[in-house]
Amino acid sequence: MFEIPESQLPPGFAETVDREVTEPVEPRPAATVVMLRDGDAGPQVLLLRRQRSSAFVPGAWVFPGGRVDEADADPDLARRMGLGDDVVPPRPYWAAAIREALEETGMLLATDPDGSRAATTAADPELEALRERLMQDRITLLDVLEATGLRVRATDLVPFAHWITPVQEPRRYDTRFFLARPPDGAEATADLREMTDLAWVAPEAALDRFRAGSLPMVFPTVRTLEGLVGFDSVDDAVDAHRDRAIPAILPRLVRTENGVGIVVD
Repeated sequence: MFEIPESQLPPGFAETVDREVTEPVEPRPAATVVMLRDGDAGPQVLLLRRQRSSAFVPGAWVFPGGRVDEADADPDLARRMGLGDDVVPPRPYWAAAIREALEETGMLLATDPDGSRAATTAADPELEALRERLMQDRITLLDVLEATGLRVRATDLVPFAHWITPVQEPRRYDTRFFLARPPDGAEATADLREMTDLAWVAPEAALDRFRAGSLPMVFPTVRTLEGLVGFDSVDDAVDAHRDRAIPAILPRLVRTENGVGIVVD
């Protein structure tokens, strides 16, 4: 059993374990992107800190991500991404991962028509304007790609994990995790309406800070970081996780004397 002391959990998280659940909430489809870049001492991951007023894991450090929207299932978008009908996970998850990355970090996981990885970032006024309209649901990801002339290569995303929120949670998600490398030269900028901070940090350092109590995270984030320890480069990490079987994980939460225990059967 993996135990997280209450002091290292987001506010109010431990209390959810005590809820009696007779009919669990149906989990909503969601996608998460684990951004990896090469640092001086090895790969670094991008973590964002959620607002303390957030309804889901307030104050926690998380990877960019969010729920799958109806527009993410647009077949025209799937074709532009080069995704077939039988892709795993289903096509809307891939689109949601790219859209959420743009909304929450300002970085568009796309390339120029010649395949070069342009510095597609919110520092570009055109992209920042599109990002804002996207967050207001005035346009879709397909509109963004058509306006910029960029294209998405689905092969740039590598499925990494599949987590389902424990039944005690009032907000539940069926979340597909992807590994991705940001465009060359792109800088992340957090959407301050949802996030308060962002940081690029080595997985080992993030775990050290979590154990010290200065970086509150939930179990899937911790386990993801553990799976990225020990690689010398982003290429090594991505290649090691490409084409793996990815089982769905539905943890069970139990109250412990010091906090919350997470059990994975």
